[in-house]
Amino acid sequence: MTKPRLKVTMLVDSASVPKDDPVFAVQPDTPVTEFHVASTLRELNHEVRILTVTDSVQSLSEQLASDHSDIVFNLTEEFRGDRRMDQNIAALLELMSIPFTGAGSIGLQLCRAKGLCKQLLSLHKIRVPGFVTIHPGDRIRIPKTIRFPLVVKPVYEDGSDGISNASLVKDENQLRERAAMVHERWKQPAIAEEYIEGRELYVGLIGNKRIRALPPREWFVGNGNGGNDGPVLATYRVKWDKEYQQKWNISFGFAELSEKILRDIDRTCKKVYRILQMRDYGRIDLRLTPENRLVILEANANPDIGYGDELSEAAAKAGIKYEALIEGILRHAMDRYRK
Repeated sequence: MTKPRLKVTMLVDSASVPKDDPVFAVQPDTPVTEFHVASTLRELNHEVRILTVTDSVQSLSEQLASDHSDIVFNLTEEFRGDRRMDQNIAALLELMSIPFTGAGSIGLQLCRAKGLCKQLLSLHKIRVPGFVTIHPGDRIRIPKTIRFPLVVKPVYEDGSDGISNASLVKDENQLRERAAMVHERWKQPAIAEEYIEGRELYVGLIGNKRIRALPPREWFVGNGNGGNDGPVLATYRVKWDKEYQQKWNISFGFAELSEKILRDIDRTCKKVYRILQMRDYGRIDLRLTPENRLVILEANANPDIGYGDELSEAAAKAGIKYEALIEGILRHAMDRYRK
């Protein structure tokens, strides 16, 4: 039986919308998640409407109130240029009883606030780095249980924004300087967490009641991870700067792991997914130590799902074509609202 056609409203950030192609009809020169999702939904015979989020809450509320779609495909990551406000878009949809894909406002907040996320996971006996949150004007006090080196980054950013090689600090003087830079540049608290030696892995997950962990991805430097001279942090340049990647022979691929470690990753990441109230899809970033211990670094409740991104690559490895991934996210969300 053919699945019924849905009316889908894609909710997108204004910064992602090309001025000459507001409906994402033509593939842009630079890969854009919004185009991949919109074109795929159309290929799946769904009726797609693009709703661009501007700075006006009233305008957004009015447009949503007059919208008669079956579901909103939520691809927003900010409001008024502030990533901390993405949870409020979800909250507005919840207040208006509008079905939408992805995490709700609580899940987005739990994943966005790095300190809160780590505290909650620690309460559930999930291993996380030791950390301190440093607000502007705070007197920095490092508990004896936390050891240098530390990684200093903005509390609310993602995509490695605010992370560079200078984020790895070896003493309190460097910590003070880096925290001050985060406060000034990013206008938010800094989090300083223990540097965890080991392999950095990225685990995509899909589903709700039945969660599926996808094959773990890993980043490599040179002939191995890190090396003596290469970067040891997944910095912004490691993830997004092509010239920098070429310089250090940085690549992203699938991790070769034992069956036991894969089972541990599967169990741990599914537990994290549930604790943080992630829905439909998400990604967990972790480190595997030389002693084969799993340490959760971060959770992303709305990772990129464009064609060729980490999550879609992992899905393809698991035998899930891109069209099936997007359709699955849509159906997982629809199923939640039918109950």
